[in-house]
Amino acid sequence: MESPSVPGEITDKRLIRGARTRQLVLARAVDIASLENLEALSFGHLAADVGLSKAGIQTLFRTKEQLQLATVDHARDRFIAEVSQPARTKPHGVQRLRELIDRWIVYATTPVFEGGCFQAANLSEFDSRPGPIRDALVRNQQQWVDLLAYELGRAVEAGEIAPLDTDLAAFQIAAVLLSVNTALRLGDTTAADKIHRIVDGLLVRR
Repeated sequence: MESPSVPGEITDKRLIRGARTRQLVLARAVDIASLENLEALSFGHLAADVGLSKAGIQTLFRTKEQLQLATVDHARDRFIAEVSQPARTKPHGVQRLRELIDRWIVYATTPVFEGGCFQAANLSEFDSRPGPIRDALVRNQQQWVDLLAYELGRAVEAGEIAPLDTDLAAFQIAAVLLSVNTALRLGDTTAADKIHRIVDGLLVRR
């Protein structure tokens, strides 16, 4: 005869089940948002897609804005796992910068999300709409640009490339990557090669 479950065990199981359900919902939410943007998210849409009740999903996220913010955070975590973290195996400077860009291309072309780059799908939708969602998207994009600028700076310090305005160069690379995502979605098979050529033009040796 099995021992009766104690309250603590029941609570733990519910928390685990809730966390798993949350991850399931967010995995679908980032796909929808990458295809249509964050405004397309709704409790009903997600409930139909993942086979859960609308009320159950609303219990997890409370409001649409909280759902959207959780989706932005989930997309950021996936981006870090797919792009930023793997690039850390390379030395700082040119090698890591190229690895970051190569990983980004894989992230966008695989694609990790059904619509490609999550940021590209949502920045333009919220760029003129002040609020927490815009703030989160802008913060994530700025962290990416800052990372590119940092590696450019390390490359300059190591004498791998000629001195340049690292903030401007990072801004240019990030902007081109957003355009590359659009090109990829339109079927441009040369888009990845173009970004490599653009980066090569910036990484002029001394």
